[in-house]
Amino acid sequence: MKPYERKQLLARVDREGATVGADIPDEITVQGERLALAEFVFETRSRESVPAGERETVEQAKRNLRRERIERRQRIEEDDISRERGEELVESIIGIERALHALSDLGTDDIEREATTSETADRKRWMNFLKQALGQDSSRARR
Repeated sequence: MKPYERKQLLARVDREGATVGADIPDEITVQGERLALAEFVFETRSRESVPAGERETVEQAKRNLRRERIERRQRIEEDDISRERGEELVESIIGIERALHALSDLGTDDIEREATTSETADRKRWMNFLKQALGQDSSRARR
């Protein structure tokens, strides 16, 4: 592959919006294991939230996909590959990126709930502090 072809392929991988309209690969080899990626993403996304027992599996899959994406990009950058093999790698990287986008917002309900709970507790502590500072705390006034 010529240097300018390599640059073109890397530019496609790095392009903002590269995943728009991209398909998630049906199957992919990630870290040496075959994964039915499209099915995994579809089943995971079809639930309202990921059960606590499966969260670690989903997080591990996301870590493995990120690692695989980096390794494939490095192959385009450094390996002596053909233009055709480079094209295949680009398509797979974009598919992996698409899968990661689909999995990225899972569990946001729990995060939002935790943030709301924390914010409420902070407000309550602040109001208690203000009451004490202004001498309006009834428990201290009785002492």
